Amino acid sequence: MQNFPLARRAALACMAASAFALAPPGAAAQPAAPDKPLRIVVPLAPGSTVDAVARALGPGLGRALGRPVVVENVAGAGGIPGTGQVVKAPKDGSVLGMVSSNHVINPGIYKSIPYDSLKDITPIAVLATVPLVLVVHPSVPAKTVGELLAHARARPGTLNLGSAGNGSTLHLAGELLVSETGIDIRHVPYRGTGPLVTDLMGGQVQMGFVSVSQVAAQVKAGTLRALAVSTRQRSATLPDVPTLAEAGVPHYGFDAWIALIGPAGMPRPVVDGYAAAVRSAMASPEAHAAIVGQGLSVLDIGPDAAPAFFLSELHKHQKLVKQSGATLD
Repeated sequence: MQNFPLARRAALACMAASAFALAPPGAAAQPAAPDKPLRIVVPLAPGSTVDAVARALGPGLGRALGRPVVVENVAGAGGIPGTGQVVKAPKDGSVLGMVSSNHVINPGIYKSIPYDSLKDITPIAVLATVPLVLVVHPSVPAKTVGELLAHARARPGTLNLGSAGNGSTLHLAGELLVSETGIDIRHVPYRGTGPLVTDLMGGQVQMGFVSVSQVAAQVKAGTLRALAVSTRQRSATLPDVPTLAEAGVPHYGFDAWIALIGPAGMPRPVVDGYAAAVRSAMASPEAHAAIVGQGLSVLDIGPDAAPAFFLSELHKHQKLVKQSGATLD
């Protein structure tokens, strides 16, 4: 299964907008949500992109709800412990979670997860996508994707593709490129994006997918060469860099994304109230500037359309995980 189709994604966004439009004025998180601070669990470390989105959203969400929003980081094990707290939380909406694509990757790479990534959650909103960019070290004699593919085919098994770890979104973006083009490259996993970018700049690995925001400065400085972005649309941060589909891999499309979830069984009035509050918060100039400043693309997928989005993304990522052979204890 390939990337969530563009037409389908547009339809989902329209469905979500309709759902938001039907929410009555002042419905945010009422009537069932408790009269106490909302706790948003981020199952990743402080400073991560997901954490930045949660903290950018917090003030506007608090204003829309009329109560404080507290962001709490519960990092480790691919986000499983933090997400575990969310799925076990009361169903009254007092605790929500901000998750990434890892939520649908983990079932394929971990031997055991103490929850079901679809059945044990309530998707509230898909907030943003994280465009990735395929970069190469300047020593690689390729200025286009076509030239890179030709170089790789002429020297099978000699190019190294670095990632932030086995089963990471950066790894699976590379696996999709392999699947679509048939090139033979070697995967080199790192413990995080920081070491990966350092070795990309040093030429220890020749190529890799990295979030646009994390390498935009290096691309503009010429220390890394950007060949294409992973998404179906170009990135506003690197507008002159084509998409992989434009660059000759027509069926390629890969989005890392960020979403707000709650435990399964939340009352629908509470879910709709949070969805309306999220939409209001995302429209605030402060949140929009902070999110776009991270190099992200804003989405508007609400509780009616989000379950289908999660299901499609689960199928896509599980196929890539199986192809990669990635596993973690």
